[in-house]
Order: sequence, then C-alpha cells, then structure tokens
Amino acid sequence: MRPAILTSLFAERRPSDPDRVFLEVPGRLRLTYGDLADQTGRLAHALRTSGVGVGDRVAVQIEKSPLTVLLYLACIRAGAVLVPMNPAYTDNEVAYLLGDAEPRLFVRDPDRTAVGAPMTTLTADASGAGSLADAAAVESAEFEDVNPGPDDLAAIVYTSGTTGRPKGAMLSQRNLASNAATLHRIWGFGPDDVLLHALPVFHVHGLFMATNCVLANGTGMVFLPRFEPDSVLAQFDRCTVMMGVPTYYTRLLAHPGLTERACRTMRLFISGSAPLLATTHDEFRARTGHAILERYGMTETGMLTSNPLDGERRPGTVGRPLPDVEVRVVSPRTEGIGDIEVRGPNVFSGYWRRPDLSASEFRADGFFRTGDVGGIDEDGYLSIVGRSKDVVISGGLNVYPKEIEDVLDQVPGVVESAVVGIPDPDLGEAVVAVVVAEPSVTLDEDEL
Repeated sequence: MRPAILTSLFAERRPSDPDRVFLEVPGRLRLTYGDLADQTGRLAHALRTSGVGVGDRVAVQIEKSPLTVLLYLACIRAGAVLVPMNPAYTDNEVAYLLGDAEPRLFVRDPDRTAVGAPMTTLTADASGAGSLADAAAVESAEFEDVNPGPDDLAAIVYTSGTTGRPKGAMLSQRNLASNAATLHRIWGFGPDDVLLHALPVFHVHGLFMATNCVLANGTGMVFLPRFEPDSVLAQFDRCTVMMGVPTYYTRLLAHPGLTERACRTMRLFISGSAPLLATTHDEFRARTGHAILERYGMTETGMLTSNPLDGERRPGTVGRPLPDVEVRVVSPRTEGIGDIEVRGPNVFSGYWRRPDLSASEFRADGFFRTGDVGGIDEDGYLSIVGRSKDVVISGGLNVYPKEIEDVLDQVPGVVESAVVGIPDPDLGEAVVAVVVAEPSVTLDEDEL
C-alpha cells in the first residue's frame, strides 16, 4: 500500500540499529539515526517555542549543511510547512516571498541583512551554528510527532513564472511520500546503498528526492556542501548511488580521474533537472561502463518518468511514466510532438494563494499542464524537445528571462532587452541578453 504521510514512511523504514549512520560530512561530522531522532526532536520543540503551530510556514534561507536536512525533518515532525529559499536570492526577492508565504518563522544566515517583516527570525550559518541551534540545544529530545492528513501541506516551493512573479507550488504529504516510496522501489535501493549527495537543498531534487530516498531505505549518505569534481571522485569508493544534474556529469567527464576503476563500487548514476545530451550519456558509458539513468520531474510534481533500472536506458529520452503516474501528449504541433500533461499522486494541488493559476494550469480531468513539449515513442519512452513556457534551464536551475530583463531594463541607457538561452556544452543552456541602447549612449558590458 502506498504510504500517505512522510512520518509513517520514515518510521516504517527506520533501521533497528540507532547507531547506523544516516549522514556523514567527510572529515567533519557523522550523524546516526539515533542522532537524527534526538536532534530533530529538539528542533521540533524549538519550532513550537518560536510559535510555530501545525500548518504554519517556516521559511529557510541558509547555506547547505546537515542542519538544512534536520530542519526539514523537524518541520515534518511538527506538522509545519517548509518554505525553502535559494541562498542566492536577493533581499528584494526574499521580501516578496516572505510577504506571500507569511511564515511564522524565518531561518536565515546571520550575515544577511534583516528583512522587515513581522515574524520571528532565527539564524544558522554554513556550519549550522546560530540562534536556531542554540534554541534547540536547551529543548528535550523527546517529541510526539504530529499525525497529519495525506493532503496536508508539507512544503511550499517557489518557482518563478514568465511574468517574473514567483509562485508557490503546494506539495502535500501524499505528494512527497508516494514519490519517495516509488523511487526507492524502482531504483532498486537496498541495505548496502550509500547515496553521494552533492546537490543543493533548496529545491525538490536535493532536499526531497535524494534525502527521502535515503530515509525510505533506512541507510546513509555522504553529504558534500557543494559539487566539486575532486571531492566527488574522492567519495566514489564509499558510495553506490549518485544523483546529479547534467552539468555534474560533463564536469566529471572533463576530469582525468573519471575511470571505470574509480566507479567500481558505484551501482547507479541518475541525472535530472535538465536534459542530458545523448553525447554525454554515450561518453560517460564509454569511460566508466555505466549508463546514466535519466529521469524527468518538476517542482510541482516531483518525479514523473524514469528510464528503467533493468532494461534499455535510451539516450535522449527520460523513460516511461512511474507507476501510478499518467503522462499524455496533447495539442500536437507536429506529428507525435505536443504538450506534455501529467496526473498522479505526486502531482501538487495548486499554487499558494493563486487560484487563478491553479485553475488555468489544470485540465478539467485533473491533468497538469507541464509547459514542456515532447513525444512518446512506440515503446512508451518520453522525449522532451522543448518548452512551451518561457524558461531557460542552465546547470539544472530554471532561469526566467523576464526576471533578468526587468533588471537589465533598469540600467541607465537601456531602452529594452531580450534574454534567450543558447546551447552550452557545460550548462546545457547559457543565458544571453540582447540589449538596445539609447541613442548616443555606450553601455558598459561589465555593468550589464
């Protein structure tokens, strides 16, 4: 039976040995499952002490550290709704998101300037130290988990739109729990697996998909603060599974240390968040003996399709729909190519406080309009050929032209600008701006 809530899934899969390692930062820190229960309990109490009740939002803008994972799980235990934010967001961007989400608590790096919004603010730096950790240290480790309903919110993850106004995708307990259980099963996670985690933790790929697969497996992960080829390759002999974006694999291919011998303990390499070039797939296989498993997902849906663990992993495709997920191609533009629409237990319910978008982006029969364009071949493999919505995917991150154009158009001497994506061998797509200057004005490229 498909798990309906995250706390039930994690409790069911928790190892019987509390000393089993859950997370390790090489040379710095090891957290066991016993530590995980203890520290998330203390953090959940700290949330309560800070006034966070069931259903309240907790906004987080901190650098990647073990605390980011612990705080996510503390929110789950306390029934709070996590609102993760990119650490690179500017104060203006943060102010908008805070005004929209109206969190009860905001956790931010102590070096960032204060944002004038009526909420409690606690701090955490890149090591996890700060007033949040101090508040948790004096709390009890014993905490009685909230028992939410399957449709209760677990997170709101903001994704920008073509108008430049970010919108919050509401992800429920069912959305995250069902996806975690499915991915754990179809990707063959077993008792000896160790995940190599080098992804950011402010979006669904690194925070939910990667972390939840580990918790659904009751095993551990090597947790790196960022992707660096030297550091990643140094951990291959201690890991079995890696999740990454295509840029990770192109950068590994540029490293002389990527060999079949270096990958001898690795079981599975997974790629997503942006299209993986067939040439990258083929070169990686030739160098390592491993065929990268490409899959397809979105902020609003989690994972939707996957190439098979056992069977043909077709370069240039993102595989077949996951169990219980429906994918269809409609409004054909050319033969076999059209708009991709999806439905399933992992698909979000709508956008936070945007009933207009929730209505326009869903069909009457419940299918969500992804904005991607593609086709399904005779064997059921989905290929994505482009976007119907205005977005550039660079290094696995969504870049919305309108947001950049709004900034460029404010530069003195700029009449108008247009931002587009162009193919890039490292990032997948690079961002290029075409700028029109006022007559007799010479613009400075560095300033732009």
